[in-house]
Amino acid sequence: MAASHMLFCFWVLLLFMNNAAGETRHYKFNVEYHNVTRLCHTRTVLTVNRKFPGPQLVAREGDRVIVKVVNHIANNVTIHWHGVRQLTTGWSDGPSYITQCPIQANQSYIYNFTITGQRGTLWWHAHISWLRVSIYGPIIILPKRNESYPFAKPDKEVTIMLGEWFNSDPEAIISQALQTGAGPNVSDAYTINGYPGPLYNCSSKDTYKLKVKPGKTYLLRLINAALNDELFFSIANHTVTVVEGDAVYTKPFVTDKLLITPGQTTNVLLKTKPEFPNATFLMAARPYVTGQGTFDNSTTVGILEYEHPSHHNHKSSKNLTIIQPVLPPINATGFVVNFTGKFRSLGNAKYPANVPKTVDKKFFFTVGLGTNPCPKNTTCQGPNNSSKFAASVNNVSFQLPTIAILQAYYFGQNGVYTTDFPTQPLIPFNYTGTAPNNTNVMNGTRAVVLPFNTSVELVMQDTSILGAESHPLHLHGYNFFIVGQGFGNYDPNKDPLKFNLVDPMERNTASVPAGGWVAIRFFADNPGAWFMHCHLDVHTSWGLRMTWIVLDGPGPNQKLQPPPSDLPQC
Repeated sequence: MAASHMLFCFWVLLLFMNNAAGETRHYKFNVEYHNVTRLCHTRTVLTVNRKFPGPQLVAREGDRVIVKVVNHIANNVTIHWHGVRQLTTGWSDGPSYITQCPIQANQSYIYNFTITGQRGTLWWHAHISWLRVSIYGPIIILPKRNESYPFAKPDKEVTIMLGEWFNSDPEAIISQALQTGAGPNVSDAYTINGYPGPLYNCSSKDTYKLKVKPGKTYLLRLINAALNDELFFSIANHTVTVVEGDAVYTKPFVTDKLLITPGQTTNVLLKTKPEFPNATFLMAARPYVTGQGTFDNSTTVGILEYEHPSHHNHKSSKNLTIIQPVLPPINATGFVVNFTGKFRSLGNAKYPANVPKTVDKKFFFTVGLGTNPCPKNTTCQGPNNSSKFAASVNNVSFQLPTIAILQAYYFGQNGVYTTDFPTQPLIPFNYTGTAPNNTNVMNGTRAVVLPFNTSVELVMQDTSILGAESHPLHLHGYNFFIVGQGFGNYDPNKDPLKFNLVDPMERNTASVPAGGWVAIRFFADNPGAWFMHCHLDVHTSWGLRMTWIVLDGPGPNQKLQPPPSDLPQC
Protein backbone atom coordinates (compact mmCIF):
# COMPACT_ATOMS: atom_id res chain seq x y z
CA MET A 1 0.00 0.00 0.00
CA ALA A 2 2.79 2.36 1.01
CA ALA A 3 4.64 1.71 -2.26
CA SER A 4 1.58 2.42 -4.40
CA HIS A 5 0.88 5.58 -2.37
CA MET A 6 4.46 6.75 -2.96
CA LEU A 7 4.12 5.99 -6.65
CA PHE A 8 0.89 8.02 -6.79
CA CYS A 9 2.58 10.93 -5.00
CA PHE A 10 5.48 10.72 -7.46
CA TRP A 11 3.12 10.99 -10.44
CA VAL A 12 1.25 13.90 -8.84
CA LEU A 13 4.57 15.66 -8.23
CA LEU A 14 5.67 14.99 -11.80
CA LEU A 15 2.36 16.37 -13.14
CA PHE A 16 2.72 19.46 -10.95
CA MET A 17 6.31 20.03 -12.11
CA ASN A 18 5.26 19.68 -15.76
CA ASN A 19 2.45 22.20 -15.25
CA ALA A 20 4.76 24.60 -13.42
CA ALA A 21 7.52 24.32 -16.01
CA GLY A 22 5.19 24.83 -18.97
CA GLU A 23 5.35 23.38 -22.45
CA THR A 24 7.62 24.14 -25.38
CA ARG A 25 5.67 25.51 -28.33
CA HIS A 26 7.13 25.52 -31.84
CA TYR A 27 6.12 27.91 -34.62
CA LYS A 28 7.43 28.53 -38.12
CA PHE A 29 7.02 32.01 -39.60
CA ASN A 30 7.67 32.23 -43.34
CA VAL A 31 8.02 35.88 -44.37
CA GLU A 32 6.55 35.86 -47.88
CA TYR A 33 5.07 38.03 -50.61
CA HIS A 34 1.29 37.86 -50.91
CA ASN A 35 -1.05 39.79 -53.22
CA VAL A 36 -3.81 41.54 -51.28
CA THR A 37 -6.63 43.66 -52.73
CA ARG A 38 -8.23 46.45 -50.71
CA LEU A 39 -10.05 49.59 -51.95
CA CYS A 40 -9.77 48.16 -55.50
CA HIS A 41 -5.97 48.32 -55.27
CA THR A 42 -4.01 45.07 -55.50
CA ARG A 43 -0.61 45.27 -53.89
CA THR A 44 2.15 42.80 -53.14
CA VAL A 45 2.15 42.80 -49.36
CA LEU A 46 4.84 41.40 -47.07
CA THR A 47 3.22 38.80 -44.81
CA VAL A 48 3.90 35.91 -42.46
CA ASN A 49 2.62 32.56 -43.80
CA ARG A 50 0.70 34.51 -46.49
CA LYS A 51 -1.74 35.88 -43.92
CA PHE A 52 -2.79 39.52 -43.37
CA PRO A 53 -2.92 40.06 -40.42
CA GLY A 54 -0.50 37.28 -39.56
CA PRO A 55 -1.07 34.05 -37.61
CA GLN A 56 -1.77 34.09 -33.90
CA LEU A 57 0.85 32.81 -31.49
CA VAL A 58 -0.76 31.04 -28.52
CA ALA A 59 1.06 30.01 -25.34
CA ARG A 60 0.50 29.70 -21.61
CA GLU A 61 2.26 31.63 -18.89
CA GLY A 62 5.48 29.70 -18.21
CA ASP A 63 5.74 28.19 -21.70
CA ARG A 64 8.88 28.26 -23.79
CA VAL A 65 8.27 29.59 -27.30
CA ILE A 66 10.50 28.72 -30.26
CA VAL A 67 9.78 30.50 -33.55
CA LYS A 68 11.82 29.80 -36.66
CA VAL A 69 11.58 32.86 -38.92
CA VAL A 70 12.54 32.23 -42.55
CA ASN A 71 12.98 35.25 -44.84
CA HIS A 72 11.67 34.59 -48.37
CA ILE A 73 11.59 38.29 -49.41
CA ALA A 74 14.22 40.71 -50.71
CA ASN A 75 13.97 43.04 -47.69
CA ASN A 76 15.91 42.46 -44.49
CA VAL A 77 13.49 41.58 -41.68
CA THR A 78 13.25 41.04 -37.91
CA ILE A 79 10.33 40.12 -35.62
CA HIS A 80 9.69 41.78 -32.25
CA TRP A 81 7.54 40.03 -29.63
CA HIS A 82 5.98 43.23 -28.36
CA GLY A 83 5.58 43.30 -24.58
CA VAL A 84 7.23 39.93 -23.89
CA ARG A 85 9.70 40.58 -21.07
CA GLN A 86 12.52 38.49 -22.64
CA LEU A 87 14.17 37.93 -19.25
CA THR A 88 17.90 37.38 -20.02
CA THR A 89 16.96 36.50 -23.66
CA GLY A 90 17.53 39.91 -25.25
CA TRP A 91 18.86 38.23 -28.42
CA SER A 92 15.23 37.27 -29.16
CA ASP A 93 13.73 40.74 -28.70
CA GLY A 94 13.93 41.68 -32.37
CA PRO A 95 14.52 45.42 -33.02
CA SER A 96 16.95 45.66 -35.93
CA TYR A 97 20.45 46.95 -35.13
CA ILE A 98 19.57 47.07 -31.40
CA THR A 99 19.44 43.41 -30.32
CA GLN A 100 20.26 41.75 -33.64
CA CYS A 101 21.32 42.31 -37.19
CA PRO A 102 18.35 41.72 -39.50
CA ILE A 103 17.57 38.38 -41.14
CA GLN A 104 18.73 38.75 -44.74
CA ALA A 105 17.01 37.29 -47.81
CA ASN A 106 16.94 33.47 -47.85
CA GLN A 107 18.25 33.33 -44.28
CA SER A 108 16.54 32.26 -41.05
CA TYR A 109 16.77 32.88 -37.31
CA ILE A 110 15.27 31.03 -34.36
CA TYR A 111 13.70 33.21 -31.64
CA ASN A 112 13.73 31.33 -28.33
CA PHE A 113 12.18 32.76 -25.17
CA THR A 114 10.15 31.83 -22.10
CA ILE A 115 7.02 33.71 -21.06
CA THR A 116 7.57 34.44 -17.38
CA GLY A 117 5.00 36.05 -15.09
CA GLN A 118 2.82 37.32 -17.94
CA ARG A 119 -0.63 36.43 -19.17
CA GLY A 120 -3.07 38.23 -21.48
CA THR A 121 -2.82 39.85 -24.91
CA LEU A 122 0.40 41.01 -26.56
CA TRP A 123 1.40 41.04 -30.23
CA TRP A 124 4.28 40.48 -32.62
CA HIS A 125 5.43 42.64 -35.53
CA ALA A 126 8.32 43.33 -37.87
CA HIS A 127 10.82 45.77 -36.35
CA ILE A 128 12.72 47.29 -39.23
CA SER A 129 11.77 50.39 -41.24
CA TRP A 130 7.97 50.33 -41.87
CA LEU A 131 7.56 46.60 -42.52
CA ARG A 132 5.24 46.17 -39.55
CA VAL A 133 2.45 47.80 -41.61
CA SER A 134 1.55 44.26 -42.77
CA ILE A 135 3.82 41.92 -40.78
CA TYR A 136 1.96 41.64 -37.50
CA GLY A 137 -0.25 39.30 -35.49
CA PRO A 138 -1.55 38.58 -31.97
CA ILE A 139 0.18 36.87 -29.05
CA ILE A 140 -2.36 35.20 -26.77
CA ILE A 141 -0.94 34.15 -23.40
CA LEU A 142 -3.36 31.96 -21.47
CA PRO A 143 -3.10 31.60 -17.69
CA LYS A 144 -1.21 28.58 -16.33
CA ARG A 145 -3.18 25.33 -16.34
CA ASN A 146 -5.78 25.17 -13.56
CA GLU A 147 -5.55 28.95 -13.10
CA SER A 148 -8.47 31.18 -14.02
CA TYR A 149 -9.00 34.79 -15.05
CA PRO A 150 -9.70 37.25 -12.20
CA PHE A 151 -13.13 37.77 -13.82
CA ALA A 152 -15.96 35.46 -14.93
CA LYS A 153 -14.90 33.11 -17.72
CA PRO A 154 -16.20 34.48 -21.05
CA ASP A 155 -18.25 32.34 -23.43
CA LYS A 156 -15.89 33.11 -26.29
CA GLU A 157 -12.66 35.02 -26.99
CA VAL A 158 -12.16 37.18 -30.10
CA THR A 159 -9.08 39.06 -31.32
CA ILE A 160 -9.61 42.45 -32.98
CA MET A 161 -6.53 44.05 -34.55
CA LEU A 162 -6.69 47.66 -35.72
CA GLY A 163 -4.32 48.55 -38.54
CA GLU A 164 -3.68 50.73 -41.58
CA TRP A 165 -3.82 50.11 -45.33
CA PHE A 166 -1.72 51.91 -47.94
CA ASN A 167 -2.56 51.70 -51.65
CA SER A 168 1.12 52.25 -52.45
CA ASP A 169 4.24 50.63 -51.00
CA PRO A 170 4.90 52.01 -47.49
CA GLU A 171 8.64 51.39 -47.89
CA ALA A 172 8.69 53.75 -50.88
CA ILE A 173 6.69 56.30 -48.85
CA ILE A 174 9.09 56.46 -45.90
CA SER A 175 12.14 56.27 -48.19
CA GLN A 176 10.93 59.30 -50.14
CA ALA A 177 10.06 61.20 -46.95
CA LEU A 178 13.51 60.66 -45.44
CA GLN A 179 15.09 61.78 -48.70
CA THR A 180 13.07 64.98 -49.11
CA GLY A 181 12.76 65.75 -45.38
CA ALA A 182 8.98 66.15 -45.70
CA GLY A 183 6.20 64.42 -43.81
CA PRO A 184 5.29 61.08 -45.41
CA ASN A 185 2.04 60.36 -47.24
CA VAL A 186 -0.65 59.06 -44.90
CA SER A 187 -2.53 55.75 -45.10
CA ASP A 188 -5.56 55.29 -47.38
CA ALA A 189 -7.65 53.46 -44.79
CA TYR A 190 -7.75 52.05 -41.30
CA THR A 191 -8.59 48.38 -40.92
CA ILE A 192 -10.25 45.97 -38.49
CA ASN A 193 -8.60 42.54 -38.80
CA GLY A 194 -7.26 43.62 -42.20
CA TYR A 195 -10.59 44.92 -43.59
CA PRO A 196 -11.34 48.66 -44.14
CA GLY A 197 -15.15 48.35 -44.09
CA PRO A 198 -18.02 49.94 -46.05
CA LEU A 199 -17.31 53.65 -45.39
CA TYR A 200 -14.45 53.55 -47.93
CA ASN A 201 -14.87 53.52 -51.70
CA CYS A 202 -14.86 50.07 -53.27
CA SER A 203 -14.78 48.36 -49.89
CA SER A 204 -18.29 47.20 -48.95
CA LYS A 205 -17.36 43.54 -49.25
CA ASP A 206 -14.13 43.96 -47.29
CA THR A 207 -15.84 44.25 -43.92
CA TYR A 208 -15.06 42.38 -40.72
CA LYS A 209 -18.13 40.75 -39.14
CA LEU A 210 -18.34 39.56 -35.57
CA LYS A 211 -21.30 37.21 -35.10
CA VAL A 212 -22.57 37.02 -31.53
CA LYS A 213 -25.40 35.32 -29.64
CA PRO A 214 -27.74 37.14 -27.24
CA GLY A 215 -27.04 36.89 -23.52
CA LYS A 216 -23.38 35.89 -23.84
CA THR A 217 -20.08 37.38 -22.66
CA TYR A 218 -17.24 37.84 -25.16
CA LEU A 219 -13.64 38.65 -24.28
CA LEU A 220 -12.41 41.03 -26.99
CA ARG A 221 -8.64 41.21 -27.31
CA LEU A 222 -8.11 44.67 -28.87
CA ILE A 223 -4.72 45.50 -30.41
CA ASN A 224 -3.66 48.73 -32.12
CA ALA A 225 -1.20 47.69 -34.83
CA ALA A 226 -1.63 50.94 -36.81
CA LEU A 227 1.59 52.44 -38.07
CA ASN A 228 1.11 56.09 -37.19
CA ASP A 229 -2.18 56.70 -35.38
CA GLU A 230 -3.69 56.49 -31.93
CA LEU A 231 -7.25 55.23 -32.39
CA PHE A 232 -10.62 55.63 -30.71
CA PHE A 233 -12.80 52.49 -30.74
CA SER A 234 -16.47 51.99 -29.93
CA ILE A 235 -19.33 49.53 -30.52
CA ALA A 236 -22.72 51.17 -31.12
CA ASN A 237 -25.22 50.84 -28.24
CA HIS A 238 -22.92 48.61 -26.21
CA THR A 239 -20.65 49.16 -23.25
CA VAL A 240 -17.60 47.09 -22.45
CA THR A 241 -15.73 46.35 -19.21
CA VAL A 242 -11.97 46.94 -19.39
CA VAL A 243 -10.15 44.11 -17.58
CA GLU A 244 -6.60 44.26 -18.92
CA GLY A 245 -4.05 46.52 -20.60
CA ASP A 246 -0.76 45.34 -22.14
CA ALA A 247 -1.17 41.86 -20.58
CA VAL A 248 -1.66 43.26 -17.06
CA TYR A 249 -5.00 42.80 -15.29
CA THR A 250 -6.77 46.03 -14.31
CA LYS A 251 -9.37 47.02 -11.80
CA PRO A 252 -12.44 46.60 -14.04
CA PHE A 253 -14.22 49.72 -15.31
CA VAL A 254 -17.08 50.23 -17.76
CA THR A 255 -16.89 52.45 -20.84
CA ASP A 256 -18.58 52.86 -24.21
CA LYS A 257 -15.48 54.34 -25.90
CA LEU A 258 -11.79 53.44 -25.79
CA LEU A 259 -8.49 54.94 -26.85
CA ILE A 260 -5.75 52.52 -27.88
CA THR A 261 -2.37 53.89 -28.91
CA PRO A 262 -0.10 52.01 -31.36
CA GLY A 263 1.58 49.17 -29.50
CA GLN A 264 -1.06 48.93 -26.78
CA THR A 265 -3.49 46.09 -26.18
CA THR A 266 -6.73 46.29 -24.20
CA ASN A 267 -8.89 43.34 -23.17
CA VAL A 268 -12.57 44.08 -22.64
CA LEU A 269 -15.65 42.04 -21.74
CA LEU A 270 -18.62 42.57 -24.04
CA LYS A 271 -21.97 41.43 -22.66
CA THR A 272 -24.43 41.04 -25.51
CA LYS A 273 -28.05 42.08 -25.25
CA PRO A 274 -30.33 39.50 -23.58
CA GLU A 275 -32.57 39.04 -26.63
CA PHE A 276 -32.26 39.39 -30.41
CA PRO A 277 -32.25 43.20 -30.90
CA ASN A 278 -33.64 43.49 -34.49
CA ALA A 279 -30.65 45.68 -35.33
CA THR A 280 -27.09 45.47 -36.58
CA PHE A 281 -24.42 47.43 -34.72
CA LEU A 282 -21.28 48.97 -36.17
CA MET A 283 -17.95 48.94 -34.38
CA ALA A 284 -15.73 51.76 -35.48
CA ALA A 285 -12.21 53.15 -35.11
CA ARG A 286 -10.84 56.53 -36.10
CA PRO A 287 -7.80 58.60 -35.12
CA TYR A 288 -7.07 60.75 -32.12
CA VAL A 289 -5.00 63.60 -33.55
CA THR A 290 -2.83 66.11 -31.68
CA GLY A 291 -0.15 67.09 -34.20
CA GLN A 292 -0.31 69.72 -36.93
CA GLY A 293 0.68 67.50 -39.86
CA THR A 294 -1.60 65.75 -42.32
CA PHE A 295 -3.36 62.58 -41.17
CA ASP A 296 -5.77 59.95 -42.43
CA ASN A 297 -9.09 61.47 -41.36
CA SER A 298 -11.23 58.41 -42.02
CA THR A 299 -13.14 55.73 -40.10
CA THR A 300 -12.98 51.96 -40.33
CA VAL A 301 -16.04 49.98 -39.31
CA GLY A 302 -16.88 46.35 -38.72
CA ILE A 303 -20.27 44.79 -38.04
CA LEU A 304 -21.52 43.27 -34.79
CA GLU A 305 -24.20 40.87 -36.00
CA TYR A 306 -26.57 39.02 -33.67
CA GLU A 307 -27.52 35.45 -34.51
CA HIS A 308 -31.28 35.05 -34.57
CA PRO A 309 -32.26 32.26 -32.15
CA SER A 310 -34.71 30.63 -34.56
CA HIS A 311 -32.87 31.26 -37.85
CA HIS A 312 -36.37 31.21 -39.42
CA ASN A 313 -39.14 33.68 -40.13
CA HIS A 314 -37.11 36.76 -39.29
CA LYS A 315 -36.08 39.74 -41.30
CA SER A 316 -33.02 39.36 -43.44
CA SER A 317 -30.02 41.10 -41.89
CA LYS A 318 -30.11 43.51 -44.84
CA ASN A 319 -33.39 44.94 -43.59
CA LEU A 320 -32.28 45.43 -39.99
CA THR A 321 -31.66 48.90 -38.63
CA ILE A 322 -27.93 49.75 -38.69
CA ILE A 323 -26.80 51.67 -35.63
CA GLN A 324 -23.53 53.64 -35.70
CA PRO A 325 -21.41 54.43 -32.65
CA VAL A 326 -20.58 57.99 -31.61
CA LEU A 327 -16.81 58.40 -31.37
CA PRO A 328 -15.07 61.29 -29.58
CA PRO A 329 -13.93 64.27 -31.70
CA ILE A 330 -10.52 63.68 -33.28
CA ASN A 331 -8.83 66.13 -30.86
CA ALA A 332 -10.67 65.02 -27.68
CA THR A 333 -7.70 65.30 -25.32
CA GLY A 334 -10.03 65.74 -22.32
CA PHE A 335 -11.62 62.35 -22.99
CA VAL A 336 -8.20 60.76 -23.47
CA VAL A 337 -6.87 62.02 -20.13
CA ASN A 338 -10.02 60.93 -18.32
CA PHE A 339 -9.98 57.50 -19.98
CA THR A 340 -6.29 56.70 -19.43
CA GLY A 341 -6.60 57.89 -15.82
CA LYS A 342 -9.10 55.08 -15.13
CA PHE A 343 -6.49 52.35 -15.59
CA ARG A 344 -5.35 50.91 -12.25
CA SER A 345 -3.42 47.73 -11.51
CA LEU A 346 -5.33 45.07 -9.57
CA GLY A 347 -2.70 45.53 -6.86
CA ASN A 348 -3.81 42.55 -4.79
CA ALA A 349 -1.88 39.71 -3.14
CA LYS A 350 -1.94 37.52 -6.26
CA TYR A 351 -1.27 40.33 -8.74
CA PRO A 352 0.69 42.94 -6.77
CA ALA A 353 1.83 46.29 -8.11
CA ASN A 354 5.54 46.16 -7.23
CA VAL A 355 6.17 49.82 -7.97
CA PRO A 356 9.54 51.19 -6.76
CA LYS A 357 8.81 53.26 -3.64
CA THR A 358 12.31 54.76 -3.56
CA VAL A 359 14.37 55.76 -6.58
CA ASP A 360 18.09 55.23 -7.27
CA LYS A 361 18.27 57.22 -10.51
CA LYS A 362 16.05 59.97 -11.90
CA PHE A 363 15.91 60.93 -15.55
CA PHE A 364 14.16 63.79 -17.31
CA PHE A 365 13.72 63.33 -21.07
CA THR A 366 12.20 65.83 -23.48
CA VAL A 367 10.52 64.18 -26.48
CA GLY A 368 9.35 65.89 -29.63
CA LEU A 369 10.02 67.04 -33.14
CA GLY A 370 12.84 69.16 -34.51
CA THR A 371 14.84 69.63 -37.68
CA ASN A 372 18.03 68.65 -39.43
CA PRO A 373 19.61 71.18 -41.77
CA CYS A 374 19.25 70.58 -45.48
CA PRO A 375 22.44 69.13 -47.02
CA LYS A 376 24.41 71.59 -49.14
CA ASN A 377 23.29 72.11 -52.72
CA THR A 378 20.02 70.26 -52.18
CA THR A 379 16.44 71.38 -51.60
CA CYS A 380 14.35 70.00 -48.77
CA GLN A 381 10.60 69.92 -48.22
CA GLY A 382 10.56 69.97 -44.42
CA PRO A 383 9.78 72.99 -42.20
CA ASN A 384 10.08 76.29 -44.11
CA ASN A 385 11.13 74.24 -47.16
CA SER A 386 14.69 74.64 -45.94
CA SER A 387 15.20 71.73 -43.52
CA LYS A 388 14.32 68.11 -42.85
CA PHE A 389 11.93 66.83 -40.20
CA ALA A 390 13.68 65.12 -37.30
CA ALA A 391 12.64 63.90 -33.86
CA SER A 392 14.64 63.46 -30.69
CA VAL A 393 14.90 62.52 -27.02
CA ASN A 394 16.77 65.22 -25.03
CA ASN A 395 17.61 66.78 -28.40
CA VAL A 396 19.51 63.63 -29.50
CA SER A 397 18.12 62.12 -32.70
CA PHE A 398 19.14 58.47 -32.52
CA GLN A 399 21.04 57.04 -35.48
CA LEU A 400 20.87 53.29 -35.94
CA PRO A 401 24.36 51.74 -36.07
CA THR A 402 25.45 49.18 -38.67
CA ILE A 403 26.21 46.55 -35.98
CA ALA A 404 23.63 45.60 -33.35
CA ILE A 405 24.18 47.41 -30.05
CA LEU A 406 23.65 44.25 -27.96
CA GLN A 407 26.30 42.48 -30.02
CA ALA A 408 28.74 45.38 -29.61
CA TYR A 409 28.05 45.49 -25.85
CA TYR A 410 28.42 41.72 -25.36
CA PHE A 411 31.62 41.36 -27.39
CA GLY A 412 33.14 44.69 -26.25
CA GLN A 413 33.26 46.22 -29.73
CA ASN A 414 34.17 49.91 -29.54
CA GLY A 415 32.91 52.72 -31.75
CA VAL A 416 29.39 51.37 -32.26
CA TYR A 417 27.71 53.52 -29.57
CA THR A 418 28.63 55.88 -26.76
CA THR A 419 27.39 55.81 -23.16
CA ASP A 420 26.91 59.56 -22.74
CA PHE A 421 23.18 59.89 -23.41
CA PRO A 422 22.09 63.07 -21.54
CA THR A 423 20.08 62.33 -18.38
CA GLN A 424 18.34 65.70 -18.69
CA PRO A 425 18.06 68.42 -21.37
CA LEU A 426 21.43 70.06 -21.99
CA ILE A 427 19.72 73.45 -22.41
CA PRO A 428 16.56 73.88 -20.31
CA PHE A 429 13.80 75.98 -21.92
CA ASN A 430 10.06 76.57 -21.62
CA TYR A 431 9.19 73.14 -23.02
CA THR A 432 5.51 73.74 -23.70
CA GLY A 433 5.78 77.49 -24.31
CA THR A 434 7.25 79.46 -27.19
CA ALA A 435 9.63 77.22 -29.13
CA PRO A 436 13.32 78.21 -29.28
CA ASN A 437 14.61 79.78 -32.48
CA ASN A 438 17.07 76.96 -33.14
CA THR A 439 15.10 73.76 -33.79
CA ASN A 440 18.05 71.66 -35.00
CA VAL A 441 18.73 68.40 -33.18
CA MET A 442 21.98 66.56 -32.46
CA ASN A 443 22.51 63.19 -34.12
CA GLY A 444 24.19 60.24 -32.43
CA THR A 445 24.07 56.65 -31.22
CA ARG A 446 24.07 57.13 -27.47
CA ALA A 447 22.92 54.88 -24.64
CA VAL A 448 22.27 55.06 -20.88
CA VAL A 449 24.02 52.38 -18.80
CA LEU A 450 22.26 51.13 -15.65
CA PRO A 451 23.59 48.78 -12.94
CA PHE A 452 21.43 45.70 -12.45
CA ASN A 453 18.23 46.24 -10.41
CA THR A 454 18.54 50.04 -10.34
CA SER A 455 15.20 51.61 -9.44
CA VAL A 456 14.48 54.17 -12.14
CA GLU A 457 12.15 57.16 -12.34
CA LEU A 458 11.79 58.64 -15.80
CA VAL A 459 9.78 61.77 -16.57
CA MET A 460 9.08 62.26 -20.27
CA GLN A 461 8.14 65.80 -21.25
CA ASP A 462 6.51 66.71 -24.56
CA THR A 463 7.85 69.84 -26.27
CA SER A 464 6.02 72.38 -28.41
CA ILE A 465 8.86 72.59 -30.94
CA LEU A 466 7.04 72.32 -34.31
CA GLY A 467 3.82 71.78 -32.34
CA ALA A 468 2.90 69.84 -29.20
CA GLU A 469 2.00 66.23 -29.94
CA SER A 470 1.13 63.00 -28.15
CA HIS A 471 3.91 60.38 -28.27
CA PRO A 472 3.16 56.71 -27.42
CA LEU A 473 6.47 55.53 -25.97
CA HIS A 474 7.30 51.80 -25.87
CA LEU A 475 10.03 50.36 -23.64
CA HIS A 476 11.40 46.97 -24.74
CA GLY A 477 12.19 44.27 -22.18
CA TYR A 478 10.16 45.89 -19.41
CA ASN A 479 6.83 46.79 -17.98
CA PHE A 480 6.77 50.13 -16.16
CA PHE A 481 4.40 51.81 -13.74
CA ILE A 482 2.70 55.06 -14.76
CA VAL A 483 2.90 56.96 -11.47
CA GLY A 484 1.82 60.39 -12.73
CA GLN A 485 0.96 62.57 -15.69
CA GLY A 486 -0.10 66.14 -16.31
CA PHE A 487 -0.13 69.11 -18.68
CA GLY A 488 2.34 71.95 -19.05
CA ASN A 489 5.89 71.73 -17.78
CA TYR A 490 6.70 69.09 -15.17
CA ASP A 491 7.29 70.60 -11.72
CA PRO A 492 9.82 68.44 -9.79
CA ASN A 493 8.74 70.02 -6.47
CA LYS A 494 4.94 69.80 -6.69
CA ASP A 495 4.08 67.02 -9.16
CA PRO A 496 5.71 64.07 -7.30
CA LEU A 497 3.45 64.78 -4.31
CA LYS A 498 0.53 63.54 -6.45
CA PHE A 499 2.20 60.33 -7.69
CA ASN A 500 0.21 57.11 -7.34
CA LEU A 501 2.50 54.55 -5.66
CA VAL A 502 -0.34 52.26 -4.54
CA ASP A 503 -2.00 50.82 -7.65
CA PRO A 504 -0.52 52.58 -10.71
CA MET A 505 -1.13 50.95 -14.09
CA GLU A 506 1.65 48.72 -15.35
CA ARG A 507 2.22 48.88 -19.13
CA ASN A 508 4.86 48.52 -21.84
CA THR A 509 3.55 51.43 -23.97
CA ALA A 510 2.21 54.77 -22.70
CA SER A 511 1.58 58.13 -24.28
CA VAL A 512 3.34 61.31 -23.33
CA PRO A 513 0.36 63.73 -23.43
CA ALA A 514 0.40 66.51 -26.03
CA GLY A 515 1.81 69.55 -24.24
CA GLY A 516 2.30 67.54 -21.06
CA TRP A 517 4.40 64.91 -19.26
CA VAL A 518 4.24 61.36 -17.94
CA ALA A 519 6.24 59.86 -15.07
CA ILE A 520 7.11 56.15 -15.00
CA ARG A 521 9.05 53.90 -12.63
CA PHE A 522 10.62 50.47 -13.08
CA PHE A 523 13.33 48.20 -11.71
CA ALA A 524 16.17 47.60 -14.21
CA ASP A 525 16.10 43.85 -13.50
CA ASN A 526 16.59 42.53 -17.05
CA PRO A 527 20.18 42.60 -18.39
CA GLY A 528 20.74 43.53 -22.03
CA ALA A 529 20.28 46.39 -24.48
CA TRP A 530 16.72 47.70 -24.58
CA PHE A 531 15.19 50.00 -27.15
CA MET A 532 12.80 52.78 -26.15
CA HIS A 533 11.00 54.61 -28.95
CA CYS A 534 7.86 56.37 -30.10
CA HIS A 535 5.40 53.86 -31.58
CA LEU A 536 4.35 56.33 -34.25
CA ASP A 537 6.69 54.87 -36.84
CA VAL A 538 7.26 58.17 -38.63
CA HIS A 539 8.68 59.62 -35.38
CA THR A 540 10.87 56.53 -34.87
CA SER A 541 12.16 56.90 -38.43
CA TRP A 542 12.99 60.54 -37.65
CA GLY A 543 15.00 59.55 -34.55
CA LEU A 544 12.65 59.61 -31.53
CA ARG A 545 14.36 56.60 -29.97
CA MET A 546 17.17 55.66 -27.58
CA THR A 547 18.69 52.64 -25.84
CA TRP A 548 19.12 51.52 -22.23
CA ILE A 549 21.95 49.09 -21.44
CA VAL A 550 21.37 47.13 -18.22
CA LEU A 551 24.40 45.36 -16.77
CA ASP A 552 24.42 41.76 -15.53
CA GLY A 553 23.43 41.03 -11.94
CA PRO A 554 25.37 38.79 -9.50
CA GLY A 555 23.01 35.79 -9.67
CA PRO A 556 23.09 33.02 -12.29
CA ASN A 557 19.59 34.00 -13.55
CA GLN A 558 20.53 37.68 -13.66
CA LYS A 559 22.96 37.50 -16.56
CA LEU A 560 22.39 37.95 -20.28
CA GLN A 561 22.52 34.53 -21.93
CA PRO A 562 25.21 33.98 -24.60
CA PRO A 563 24.13 34.72 -28.18
CA PRO A 564 22.66 31.84 -30.19
CA SER A 565 24.81 30.24 -32.89
CA ASP A 566 22.45 31.36 -35.68
CA LEU A 567 22.46 35.05 -34.69
CA PRO A 568 22.25 36.96 -38.01
CA GLN A 569 25.35 38.78 -39.22
CA CYS A 570 25.31 42.37 -40.49
